[in-house]
Amino acid sequence: MTQNSIFAQRIAAAQKALTEQALSACVVPSSDPHVSEYLPQRWQGREWLSGFTGSMGTLVVMQQQAALFADSRYWSQAQDELAGSGIALVKIDSGASTGHVDWLAERLRAGQAVAVDGDVLNLNAARQLQQALDRVGAVLRTDIDLLAQIWPDRADLPVAPVFEHDPAYAGASRGDKLAQLRAAMAAHGASHHFISTLDDIAWLFNLRGADVPYNPVFLAHALIDAQQATLFVAEGKIAQPLADRLRDDGVRLQDYSLAPKALQALPVGAVLLLDPKRVTLGLRNSVSATTRVVDAINPTVLLKSRKNASQAAHVREAMAQDGAAMCEFYAWFEAAQGKERITELTVDERLTAQRALRPGFMGLSFNTIAGFNANGALPHYRATDEHHAVIEGDGLLLIDSGGQYPGGTTDITRVWPIGTPSAAQRRDYTLVLKGTLALSRTRFPLGTLSPMLDAIARQPLWQEGLDYGHGTGHGVGYFLAVHEGPQSISKAVPDATMAMHPGMITSIEPGLYRPGQWGVRIENLVLNVEADTHEAFGGFLEFETLTLCPIDTRCIDTQLLRADEIDWLNGYHATVRERLSPLLGAAALDWLVQRTQPITATT
Repeated sequence: MTQNSIFAQRIAAAQKALTEQALSACVVPSSDPHVSEYLPQRWQGREWLSGFTGSMGTLVVMQQQAALFADSRYWSQAQDELAGSGIALVKIDSGASTGHVDWLAERLRAGQAVAVDGDVLNLNAARQLQQALDRVGAVLRTDIDLLAQIWPDRADLPVAPVFEHDPAYAGASRGDKLAQLRAAMAAHGASHHFISTLDDIAWLFNLRGADVPYNPVFLAHALIDAQQATLFVAEGKIAQPLADRLRDDGVRLQDYSLAPKALQALPVGAVLLLDPKRVTLGLRNSVSATTRVVDAINPTVLLKSRKNASQAAHVREAMAQDGAAMCEFYAWFEAAQGKERITELTVDERLTAQRALRPGFMGLSFNTIAGFNANGALPHYRATDEHHAVIEGDGLLLIDSGGQYPGGTTDITRVWPIGTPSAAQRRDYTLVLKGTLALSRTRFPLGTLSPMLDAIARQPLWQEGLDYGHGTGHGVGYFLAVHEGPQSISKAVPDATMAMHPGMITSIEPGLYRPGQWGVRIENLVLNVEADTHEAFGGFLEFETLTLCPIDTRCIDTQLLRADEIDWLNGYHATVRERLSPLLGAAALDWLVQRTQPITATT
């Protein structure tokens, strides 16, 4: 039996369950009770049912057909992984698209029923789906978890222990963070606030865990009022000494399963602050009718996005250690070229091993992406034992990787020439680099909505009729999720919560992908800092580039760069050399000096 025939059988089992329960369709989102991007194994039902391993996508199963909805980052990957499963790929514009809703509504008739597990469906998505089904007279059933009926070996809840984020790195105490949150609640007129998003909870209580791969978070909900905070977490995950410290800070523990009952039991007259983008329909339905609900963004999303001076200092140190690991790896890599057999898997293994030697390293922040030539054209490619390339001959190697440290989270992409890059490859590389430089050097008014910055990085590519399908930049957490809101430098429709403020850390990562040939992406993390400007025009921000690692100059077509762009790149490399030199061994130092030599314009 082939792998994909297994998925065809699973889809058939789902369709049989639909027929038995008089359901016309079911929706399987990439989500969990915490509206997470990266999921504990128990809620990876879309992957189990379809075989598609991308981090975003929605599966719709009807009695006679099934379709997976994915954006351009995953089209090639999805086509390969869905082959033979009977599941059609429907291409959508972005991960935020609700194309599956309209697709489903077009295929339903009045009276037909659609099932989706309300415990993993975020409230905003539920409202959109309900409105679409109402228009055609279809029925939405959110009390059915179809996976529970057809997934015999479904994983249990994770049991990894919760630990405290070292106070030396946390940047503020639990008490201070709770006080900030309560001030925001008061501004909304809320007596209570319920939080489900795991990174918000980890940040608020200065706790970390290991329930989700690459993200140091743990399964929990939290309910906060003016005097007390209740943390709903599975029994046994928090050791008694830590529980005692939490109690001393006004935090009591209750079992993870009791969160819905706590919402039902809110006192008469309570005003509950809920974020409709970050809470599930099932939990919203647990709220008593006597409770008034205020819809607003979780204040913790805004608070944790703005790193203070202490945290920023720790992030700079984490970036130096991470950059040193990259240099040690690349020094080995270039020396080993042509002498050892190196594959994409080797890159992952050796780079991870170098990071593991750095002080404070806690683990990777996401799956390492090492894609040579055509594999680099898949933005979310991952090499496997069954499918990977040997790195030899001529071409481009794209490496996107990152680490977790107590003082920060890193995410960096570099592209390196293997053999001799072609003129077309050098041109693509330089156009992407121009986009990275353009945005990195931008000044903008305080409060600028982050999506407004997106076109700056795309302009050098647009000028040549080129583009890329993913966003230009995402927020990054502080020893937390590598993807963090509220800011997003992308084509997203902006809202007021996406305003740029001092202390935010964001990626800048334009790209260009030639399917079947090569891919280019150059990514740095940057910090919003106040710029010196004229008072009459209000405050401005600019970016401090945090990432410390050479940008390979052998791939650059210097005829395409202006003198000011070359000056910025040479200045960046001088900073990289100064910051990393004391952290490196002799071979890596030699490599660093060589790779940070100034370049000049071609006349």
